[in-house]
Amino acid sequence: MSVVLLVRHGRTSANAGGVLAGWTPGVTLDETGRAQAGALAARLGEVPLSFVVTSPLERTRETAGLMLGDRKVEVHVDERVGECRYGDWTGGELKTLAKDPLWKVVQAHPSAAVFPGPDGESMAGMQHRAVAAVREWNTRAGDDGVYAVVSHGDVIKAILADALGMHLDQFQRIRVDPASVSVIDYTPLRPFVERTNDTGGSLAGLRPPKKRRRRGRSDAAVGGGAGS
Repeated sequence: MSVVLLVRHGRTSANAGGVLAGWTPGVTLDETGRAQAGALAARLGEVPLSFVVTSPLERTRETAGLMLGDRKVEVHVDERVGECRYGDWTGGELKTLAKDPLWKVVQAHPSAAVFPGPDGESMAGMQHRAVAAVREWNTRAGDDGVYAVVSHGDVIKAILADALGMHLDQFQRIRVDPASVSVIDYTPLRPFVERTNDTGGSLAGLRPPKKRRRRGRSDAAVGGGAGS
């Protein structure tokens, strides 16, 4: 089958500011995010990409463009790999949203989480449409095809959870930082997760900070957060 590279978009000011951007229009990469996306061009320069699939949001399309640079690779936009629709949570500060009773559901029982408001989506629904999209693009790539999907933190985590055979309720155990690359090899029998959250940088970030924040440290940032 196919090998898919799951690429999270580079950092945005919303990520850095602890704001859940969701489908808010006009959210683009900040200076750090552009540098991260530009660095992907060198990291992926030797990868023979058949094509690239991107979420329709500006931050993913911008990342895809910087990642490809001068390479002539066909780019497809697929709404199914777009960000989770957070409904009334969209645009909220994470520190405020963490006080909402729904936050605990998102952390501990995300398969039951449905975001409020007329545009809110269930996390299970998000996983279903994202995995379905990848499976269809696998067919398009064909045997031995390699392609990239540029998407969002929670979406990539949900795809990885499916490939790992994990219940969605465990997906908060997966970390996906901005501009990270995760790799899944889909074989006829089963998918193999070859790599997760690879940012290609130093491992110094694994050292605990000098001053740990006790409160909320074990929570997963809804939307994926700003990275280490």
